[in-house]
Amino acid sequence: MSKGNTFENDLMLLIFNNTNAANIGDATGLRGSSTAGSLHFSLHTADPGETGNQTTSECTYTSYARVAVARSSSGFTVTANSVSPTSAVTFPAGTGGSGTATHFAIGTDSSGTGKILYKGTITPNIVTGNGITPSLTTASTITED
Repeated sequence: MSKGNTFENDLMLLIFNNTNAANIGDATGLRGSSTAGSLHFSLHTADPGETGNQTTSECTYTSYARVAVARSSSGFTVTANSVSPTSAVTFPAGTGGSGTATHFAIGTDSSGTGKILYKGTITPNIVTGNGITPSLTTASTITED
């Protein structure tokens, strides 16, 4: 069973742009937050899976940190049931360590076991380590369907 296209787009607008989804439950619908806040991108060395959290297979190169992106149209572009960052998501440059980022996730927390909202593969994979600045492009798209 799937959702209707209009609702899929409305849901993504609510999650990523903090935009109200009208006419659900009552006239006010599903409301955005009074303070929109941010969502946090993380990099992973394997698929964190359906039961994983933001720490599952998370990259650990030296200087790695999750990247906050504002829940607004300045942070995310939502169109035709898909979402992508409005600009590149650039992670801190590595100062040591190594690994290969094969997946990314968008979650709720800047650190710790935050909830994964959406996840996807990185193509091509990103080899991390000393002197490398991992970046996800605006082509890093998640589709609701």
